[in-house]
Amino acid sequence: MAASAQQSPLPHINQFADGAGTIGSSEGSVAASYVHNWRLGKKRKWEAGLGLRYTGYFGTKKDFRTAPGRLARSTTTPFIIVFAGQKTENWDTLTVQRPFINSVNLSVNFGYNFNSKWSGGFNIDLIGFSFGRKSSAVLTSNGITRTEPAASTPAFNVLLTGDNDYGSLNSEFFLKYKLNDRWGIRAIYQFYFAEYTTSTVKQTAPDGTIVNRFRNKANTYGAGIAYHF
Repeated sequence: MAASAQQSPLPHINQFADGAGTIGSSEGSVAASYVHNWRLGKKRKWEAGLGLRYTGYFGTKKDFRTAPGRLARSTTTPFIIVFAGQKTENWDTLTVQRPFINSVNLSVNFGYNFNSKWSGGFNIDLIGFSFGRKSSAVLTSNGITRTEPAASTPAFNVLLTGDNDYGSLNSEFFLKYKLNDRWGIRAIYQFYFAEYTTSTVKQTAPDGTIVNRFRNKANTYGAGIAYHF
């Protein structure tokens, strides 16, 4: 009976709620999500679906670089932009003293089940909204510093690939181990795009573009726990 059960196909769907925490250099995050995946293939080892995720990002004295893709990268072609050269000559730095961003986004999720216990996958936010704490910040441009009294996070988030993205978006690579039919634990590598805008001071790019959007690309590591329905 046990051997027969192990050989039976996985269920058609995989629904779970997940909580996670990550930490990096003077920054970190907490996240909570609900995911509905459909299992694919003859053995249903592959899965893909959608989720809804809250992410809270926080840090201390973090540097945010010039955000618009056409200034930050050598090309803005979707997907290719991820591998494009970096135009560091256009970068200014906004140092946000106490960033704190809450984002709620629709996510897309992919996974593969190696066996009944182990699985791995990737997920990324697609679209949503953010809100958070305003913070004082310092804009450094050509060695000159100016103070921004109330930098804030954009309200709208959308995935447009790489530095074309707008707002604050979470993505994860993970490895999951199922403790039993209901509970699982995850090891996580998180890549989070955090964005702040200025209202008082702005960058003037070499081509004359006025810039008020700045981005921090946070690389953090952590763990999560999932409950399967």
